[in-house]
Amino acid sequence: MKQVLQNLKSGETFVEDVPVPQAGSGSLVVKTSTTLVSTGTEKMLVDFGRAGLIGKIKKQPDKVKMVLSKIKTDGLLSTYEAVQSKLDQPLPLGYSNVGRIIEVGKDVTGFKVGDRVVSNGNHAEVVRVSPNLSCKIPDSVSDEVASFTVVGAIALQGIRVLSPTMGETVAVMGLGLIGLLTVQLLKANGCQVIGIDFDSNKVKLAEKYGAIPFDLSKQTDLLSFTNQVTRDRGVDGVIMTLSTDNHDPVHQAAQMCRKRGRIVLVGVTGLNLLRSDFYEKELSFQVSCSYGAGRYDPLYEEQAQDYPFGYVRWTAQRNMEAFLALLEQKQIDVSELISQRYDIDDAEQAYHALHKGESFLGTLIKYPSQEDFTKKSHKLISYTRDAELISQVPVGFVGAGNYAVRNLLPALKKTPTVLHTVCSSGGVTAAYAARKFGFKKATTDLHNVIGNPDIHTVFIVTRHNSHGELVCKALEAGQNVFVEKPLALSLKEIEKISASYKKIAGKPNPPLLMVGYNRRFSPFVIKMKSLLESTTAPKSFIMTVNPGYIPADHWTQDLKVGGGRIVGEGCHFIDLLRHLAGSPIKSAEFVGIKKEGLAQSDCGTITLSFEDGSSGAIHYLSNGHRSFPKERLEVFVDGKMLLLDNFRSLKGLGWNNFSKMKKFIQDKGQDNCVKAFYEALTSGTNSPIPFEELIEVAKVTVGVGEKACL
Repeated sequence: MKQVLQNLKSGETFVEDVPVPQAGSGSLVVKTSTTLVSTGTEKMLVDFGRAGLIGKIKKQPDKVKMVLSKIKTDGLLSTYEAVQSKLDQPLPLGYSNVGRIIEVGKDVTGFKVGDRVVSNGNHAEVVRVSPNLSCKIPDSVSDEVASFTVVGAIALQGIRVLSPTMGETVAVMGLGLIGLLTVQLLKANGCQVIGIDFDSNKVKLAEKYGAIPFDLSKQTDLLSFTNQVTRDRGVDGVIMTLSTDNHDPVHQAAQMCRKRGRIVLVGVTGLNLLRSDFYEKELSFQVSCSYGAGRYDPLYEEQAQDYPFGYVRWTAQRNMEAFLALLEQKQIDVSELISQRYDIDDAEQAYHALHKGESFLGTLIKYPSQEDFTKKSHKLISYTRDAELISQVPVGFVGAGNYAVRNLLPALKKTPTVLHTVCSSGGVTAAYAARKFGFKKATTDLHNVIGNPDIHTVFIVTRHNSHGELVCKALEAGQNVFVEKPLALSLKEIEKISASYKKIAGKPNPPLLMVGYNRRFSPFVIKMKSLLESTTAPKSFIMTVNPGYIPADHWTQDLKVGGGRIVGEGCHFIDLLRHLAGSPIKSAEFVGIKKEGLAQSDCGTITLSFEDGSSGAIHYLSNGHRSFPKERLEVFVDGKMLLLDNFRSLKGLGWNNFSKMKKFIQDKGQDNCVKAFYEALTSGTNSPIPFEELIEVAKVTVGVGEKACL
C-alpha cells in the first residue's frame, strides 16, 4: 500500500510502498477513502524537517539539553550516531482519516467490518487505529466532509477548555482550518467572535461565518478595535489557533482580555510571558491538548479502555462524535474550507506547496477504491537486492523498532548473512528497515518469517510479552533464534521454551537459541573475564545502574507487556555478573523503594550469591541524576580491583600486567554479540551462551521481578 512519510533529517516528504498493518488486539484496520492535510501541524513538521541543524536546534532547545547530557555520559560519537539514526527514521504524516473497516481486532466491540468511520489515522491506503479514536459516520455526511472531524474535535476541545458562556466575546487569533472551525463552533455556542489574521481571504471567510473581522495586514491597532467592540470591557477570552514562534501574540491576547479573562492556546506561539500582563488582570492561561481527554493515554488509546461517561463527559472520541453531529445537522459548513485535492500518488506536490507557503486551507488526499485495492498483495512487499551477498544464513527479523535499527541491524549487516524478510505490525518501520539495510522483503504477517522454510534464522526484537511465544514457535519450526532480552516474562513461559528446546536438542544439527546479552561480549568485559579467570578467589561485584526516569504509563513499566524494568532490563546485569563470576547463582534477593503508580519497583538493589562464594549487588536506581554514568561495575577480588566505567574505560588496580583500557566510543558489545552468534551458526558450534545459563538467568530474573512487586 502507499503511505505518506517524512524524513526528519532531510525534510523530504515522499510516498512509500509499505506492507498493510495487522489488526492487533484492541484495534481496527481501515481502508482509506479520504484524508485531510492539517496545514498548521503538518507544515510545522515539514518546515522542521527541512530546517538545517541550527534551525532544528532553535526549534527544540529542550532536546538539545538531552543531547548534551547524553554526550557527557555516552560520548560524542555515540550520541551523534543515535541522533542521526532517530532523525533518519520515517515519520508517518496525517491524523484525519476517513474509510471503511476491513478488519476488527480482538476484544473490540461497537464496530464491524464495513462500517464507515473517521479516525486519527495517517495518510495511507490502510491504517490501524484505536477504536477509542474512531467514530462511525452518519449516512448523510460525505467522506470529504467527515474528514474535517479530527481537526474539528481539536477546535471543540479548545472551546471546552475556555468554557465560554452564551453572550461572551471571544477573540480567535489565527484563521487557518482550526481557527475557522473554532469561529463557527463559538457562533453555534451563542458567542460574539472576533476573527484575527494576516490573510485577508481567511478574514473574509471568518466574517462570512459570523465573526467580526480584524485584518492584521490592513489594520494595526488591535487593542483599540477590541475595546470598541466590547465597550472598553475587553474580551472574555482568547483562543489562539495560530502557528508562530513570535512572542507578540500572547502579549496581544493578554492586552485584549478583560480582568480575569481566559486565554487558551490550541496552536503554537512564542511564550515569553510578561508577568505584568497576567498579574494585574489575574488572567488565566491554559494549553488545550489535542482532541480531548484520553489523548496520549496508553490505556485509552492502545488498550481501548474508555473513561466513565458520568465522570469524563468529553473524551477525544466523544468530541469527535459531537462534531460529526454538528456536521450532520449542518450547523458547521466546511464546503469552502476545501482548497485542493490530490491523489495519493501525487501527495508530494501537496507538501511541496505547503512548504512554499502557498495560501490554502483544506487539502484532501484521495485513495483508490476498495475494489481496486483488494486486487493487490497487501502484507508482503518485495524489494530488489544486490546479488553480491551470498550466504547460507538467510535471516528473518521480527520487530523493527529503534533498538533494532540503531544497534542490531547495523551489527548484522557487518556479517555476510542474507537479510531475507523484516516484519513489523504497523508496516512503516519494516519498509524503512528493508530499504535501509537491504532486506529482500518487508511484511506485517509473522507467518512470512516464523515457520518460513526459506528463512534459516530469526531475530525476535518485539515487545517483551511476545518473546516467549515467538521463541517457541521458531524453535519448533526448526529455526535458529536470537531473541532480545528478556527471554520470557514468566516461569511458565520459561518452562515452555525449555520443553521446546529439549524436543529438538537431540536431533541432528538442532537450532541454536541466543539471548541478546550483549554486555558480556564487550571488549572491556572480555578483558575483565580473562583477568578474573587467573584467580579462584571469591569475587565481590558492585554494579551501579543509573537508567533514568521512565513514566509509569510507558509500556516497559506494564508488567503484562514489558515485565517491569527489573525484568526487562535488570536481566542484563544479572547475566553480566553470572558470566564474570563463572559460577551458578545460588540465591537472589531484592530490596527496593516502592513508587506510586508502579506495580513493580524500578529503584532498588538486587543481591546475588554464587555457589563459589562470590557475591554481587546490582543497584538499579532510577532516581539518580542523568549526568552520572549509566552503568558502572566495580570488582573486588584477592587484593585487586577492576573498575568499568560506562563501557568507555576500564581501570585495574593490583594487576601485574594490566592498569587501564580506554576506547573513544562506548562499546557495550552489540557488534561482537551478533558476530559470535553468526560464527556459531556457520561453524556448527554451540550457542555463544550455554542454554543452561540462559534458563538460569531467566528464572532468577523472573524471581527477582516478583520480589520487586512486593
